[in-house]
Amino acid sequence: MGVVVGLAFGVGLLLVGSAFVLPRDRTPAPPRAGRVRRSLDAAGMSGVRVGSFVSLCVACGVAAFVLVLLVSRTPPVALAFAAIAGYLPTTVVAGRARRRHRELAEVWPEAVDNLASGVRAGLALPDALAGLAIRGPEPLREAFAAFADDYQTTGRFADCMDRLKDRLADPVGDRVVEALRVAREVGGGDLGRLLRSLSAYLRDDMRTRAELEARQAWAVSGARLAVAAPWVVLLLLSFQREVIGRYASVAGVVVLAGGALACVVAYRLMLRIGRLPQERRVLA
Repeated sequence: MGVVVGLAFGVGLLLVGSAFVLPRDRTPAPPRAGRVRRSLDAAGMSGVRVGSFVSLCVACGVAAFVLVLLVSRTPPVALAFAAIAGYLPTTVVAGRARRRHRELAEVWPEAVDNLASGVRAGLALPDALAGLAIRGPEPLREAFAAFADDYQTTGRFADCMDRLKDRLADPVGDRVVEALRVAREVGGGDLGRLLRSLSAYLRDDMRTRAELEARQAWAVSGARLAVAAPWVVLLLLSFQREVIGRYASVAGVVVLAGGALACVVAYRLMLRIGRLPQERRVLA
């Protein structure tokens, strides 16, 4: 009896110890894309590597620093314009992402209508999606052509839809993809009605957002002009070395730092006050 009790106690200790010693079979979560990577994807620049983009920002900053330093012979002023030039590629990418988002928002209702027509004609959902590579709006054809190739190669609808979301990198595209994924998994004959409702919703949302953006445009343009004006004046003063040289003193550095801080805070505050709610990507 004592042997049995000892054996059971030993087995229990072995099981408890194995929970801490043996490796656990855990599937690691997919790494979340960084902010720079998400910005490049949203701008349609998925082929650009993050390292290359960062190198471009650094190169712009160094070039501006050297150029302004040669003209003004004032390091603080050159450093200020180097920071502006280094941030310029980020601003260009953000602007391109906004333009691409507006462009895709305008063509998604047409794409959903074409998809609904294909489903109503009796096409399977993957075939209707692949047909958008030919009949769909021009900005979306490349992404759906890649989807058609993926589905023809693998036959895995869910994986192909995930890769389609990555290529589109668009909040509206995420909603369309997830709606189609749910419709395919649930089944039934409501897919055509879902697509028509989705198309009507996208058109109403696009119309409302366009009106709000048109009313907001003057505030954004005014904020950008107010922020850019002092630095344009400072750049023009750089050609007068006896004047710009005063910024090489401690008081000049304080004035530059205070002006830069005021511009950043005021610009961010103006954008936040007039900013429209931004759509976020679904399950990205």
